[in-house]
Amino acid sequence: MLNFDITAASRTGLVRENNEDMIVVGEWFVRDGKMRTHFSTKNVERYLLALADGMGGHNSGEVASSEALHNLQFFFNDIPGGLPSSEFNELIFEWLQSVNAVFASKGHVDQRLRDMGTTLVSLVYYHGEFYWMNCGDSRLYRLHDGHLTLLTTDHSLNNLYGDPQHSNYITNCIGGGCKTSFIDITVCTDSICDGDTFLLCSDGLNDMLPDSEIERLLLEGNDADSLCAAADSVGGFDNVSACVIKVQEIKE
Repeated sequence: MLNFDITAASRTGLVRENNEDMIVVGEWFVRDGKMRTHFSTKNVERYLLALADGMGGHNSGEVASSEALHNLQFFFNDIPGGLPSSEFNELIFEWLQSVNAVFASKGHVDQRLRDMGTTLVSLVYYHGEFYWMNCGDSRLYRLHDGHLTLLTTDHSLNNLYGDPQHSNYITNCIGGGCKTSFIDITVCTDSICDGDTFLLCSDGLNDMLPDSEIERLLLEGNDADSLCAAADSVGGFDNVSACVIKVQEIKE
C-alpha cells in the first residue's frame, strides 16, 4: 500500500496582474492559494493530480486552464473502471480532441476567448496503475535516491531544435489555435517508489529556479508553497504553481 502526502500552491507572482495557472488535486482546485491533503491506494481506485498553465490574454488564459481541468476532472471520474492501459490511453486521446473542440466553440461564441490555450501536466492513479500525461511545457519531475530527474519533455521550439534552454514558444498545447494537439501518456507504476517525491510545476518555477536549486529545496523537505515562494524571491516574473507529492510505502 502506498500513501501520498500532497501539497499544492499557485501564486500570481510579482509582475503579472492575474493568475492563469490552476491545479486540481482530487476534487479540489487551487489558484491563488495553497492546500495539503493525502490519499492511499488502499482507499481509492482513482485519483487525479494535474496542473494547467493558461495562455491567451488577460482573461482567456484563466478560462483555458480552468476549463481544461474541470473538463478533465469530470471526464476522468466518469471513465469506467478496470480498463487496460491501451483503452485508457485511447480515451485520453479522445478527451483531448473533445476539449479542443470545446475551446474552439467558446472562441466562436466569444471573441475574447479566441485561440485561448493551456498546457497540461498530470499524474494520475487509475485502478492499480499510475500514468503521467503531458501537453505543452509544464513539467513533471521525480526525486529518487537524492537525484532530481525531469520525466516529461517540453513541447517547445527550443526543445524541437535541440536547445536545452527552456523556451516560452511552445509547439503543442490544448487549444491555442493548435491544429495537431497531442498528449504524451506513459504508464509509470514501476517508477512510484517508497521515499520518492514527485513535482508538477508550471514554467514560472523552473524558469526562475535551476533544477539544482529545485532538487536542493525538495531534499530539504520544502512543500509546494515554499517552492513558489522561492521563485517569487528571485523575481517572480510569471505565475508560479507547484504540486509536491511525497510517496510512502506502508506495510500492511
